[in-house]
Amino acid sequence: MTNFNYTNLSRLLIDSLNGYGIACSEHQAELLLTHLDLVIEKNKVMNLTRIVDPAEAVYLHIVDSLLILAAEPCMSGSGRLLDIGTGAGFPGIPLAVMTDLKAVLIDSVGKKITAVNEFVSALGLAKRVRCDAIRAEELARKSQNSFDYVVARAVSQTNTLVEYAAPFLKMQGSLIVCKANPSDEELSVASRAAQICGLENVSRETFELPQGLGHREILTYKKVRKSQIKLPRRTGLAQHEPLGL
Repeated sequence: MTNFNYTNLSRLLIDSLNGYGIACSEHQAELLLTHLDLVIEKNKVMNLTRIVDPAEAVYLHIVDSLLILAAEPCMSGSGRLLDIGTGAGFPGIPLAVMTDLKAVLIDSVGKKITAVNEFVSALGLAKRVRCDAIRAEELARKSQNSFDYVVARAVSQTNTLVEYAAPFLKMQGSLIVCKANPSDEELSVASRAAQICGLENVSRETFELPQGLGHREILTYKKVRKSQIKLPRRTGLAQHEPLGL
């Protein structure tokens, strides 16, 4: 394991989250930091993150992931969550630590999912968190209308994420997209894609990370009707022939 100062980082994390109205217990902070410690250690043998300074990583991985809860404070309970493009387990693992949601974390890169499975096991979350190396379109063919939340953190253009999420979501379920600085064009295209896919944008919350580390926007799209087209489309079309253009 890395040389984490858990005591100092725990206080930093709890205080930072409290600044956004997110209550974090000492036990939750320990789990969140253990995950981060495991990621930085694993990063020595495979490329999971470019952010390896512990304090910076607290802000740019954990706090950044949990801004979703500041934008969507009702995300809790016994619902189901899907994290598309989870990478090193963000935001799926932090959200699982901080809520009672059952989570599925997917990524198309098998080595990343192998690592995330190790993290989930080490954190004692295996009963509530499943990890799969699979593309979103492939999973959607067997898991339609089965998730309350779909989350994605800067993994693709928003219109593509809208298309990925639509078949997964229950009616009134929410897609929550974390972005840095989405352009007006990206948001317009996403709105047109959402109209096609049966979703509508219901909120756009903005945040500033501590220490001047960046601007974040949390976009929430709610599934309000059936899609106008059959979803999922053939694998790859969401990226190569995106909707809304």
